Amino acid sequence: MLEKSFGLLFYLKRPKKYIKGPVPIYLRITVDGIPKELSIKRECDPVLWNSETQRAKGTKEAAKSLNAFMQTMEVQVHDARRRLIEGGKPITAQALKDQLTGREERKVGILEVFAHHNEQLAALVGKEFAEGTLQRYKTSLEHTKAFIKWKYNSSDLDIKKLDYEFIADYEFWLKSVRSCAHNTTMKYLSNFRKIVNKYIRNGSLAHDPFTGFKMTKREVERTALTEEELQRIAQKPMSTPRLAQVRDIFLFCCYSGLAYVDIKKLKRSEIAVGVDGGQWIFTSRQKTDIPSRIPLLPVTLDIMERYKEHPQCCNEDRVLPVLSNQKMNAYLKEIADLCGITKNLTFHLARHTFATTVTLSNGVPIETVSKMLGHRNLKTTQIYAKVLDRKVSQDMNALKSRLAMK
Repeated sequence: MLEKSFGLLFYLKRPKKYIKGPVPIYLRITVDGIPKELSIKRECDPVLWNSETQRAKGTKEAAKSLNAFMQTMEVQVHDARRRLIEGGKPITAQALKDQLTGREERKVGILEVFAHHNEQLAALVGKEFAEGTLQRYKTSLEHTKAFIKWKYNSSDLDIKKLDYEFIADYEFWLKSVRSCAHNTTMKYLSNFRKIVNKYIRNGSLAHDPFTGFKMTKREVERTALTEEELQRIAQKPMSTPRLAQVRDIFLFCCYSGLAYVDIKKLKRSEIAVGVDGGQWIFTSRQKTDIPSRIPLLPVTLDIMERYKEHPQCCNEDRVLPVLSNQKMNAYLKEIADLCGITKNLTFHLARHTFATTVTLSNGVPIETVSKMLGHRNLKTTQIYAKVLDRKVSQDMNALKSRLAMK
């Protein structure tokens, strides 16, 4: 792939505390705005240098010899550029410099780059990133590793070999071999793209392999519990204390909008008196670290009261005794069966139920819901909060009444 811009510049590089005398001459090669420089192993006195022509002044033999050498170097740069083109290699300033200095450009493996990214991310877990983010990139790395083995029968692949075909085949592999849904596939490719972008920006990749590749996600129909289903879960006698505990925590999320990771880490110290004199949750979402302030409804206050003496809550300063995600999900499936609910009970469903059934369908403005959910912008909330049929019915009945009065 040919470069968009290309430039050569010979210049004098004065050392620190320079007073007088000859200084080293350097050659700066710039390709597509990215420069690399190297010493040409020659010197020139600044008083004998013409910065406009980038050559030594005068007609003496020393000046002629120096200028002839620099002219030869220019020819060598253009020869190196030609060799890269003939070899089908990307033209970068680093590649040209390596050709001139006789160094073979070190091949950088895709998986090597990915692993390095994950090591840096791991060092920032708890500071800038959540543990879940690291796990997501670890899974992405394992998928990429398996794909390269499947397609190329190799333990790694030179990152410079990335092209559109690689991305398209990776998408196919995720969907066919790994049986990933479309949106899940796009998430893995998005993670991979972050790794690639770094090498595009530093000039190691002359082209973007994602150019022309569509990364759009498909809209998913999100479900929520109805008011009747919520009441069914709340009123159903549970066969064991553990099921009752999981049911209470699930209902707490339905009436507060907290995600599993946020209810698990919620401390008693994060419950305080709000502006209205009532009890509020003052916390930050682990996923985004965005503050979330939620007034507690009577049903959530009752649940909190129920567990205030629970050993786990007392020992760990927690609001509720939350089990592991795996155990919670297993118990939720059992609760769904007991209550005759066919929907997949998850904490994400609870969060969606809060956004739709509990708040929006009861007239709470979407801006308020967005703030309680801890979203960055309203667009995210709109994904959760589709207009319900019940709300459509109410609005249309109001319109019928107004039309009848005319």
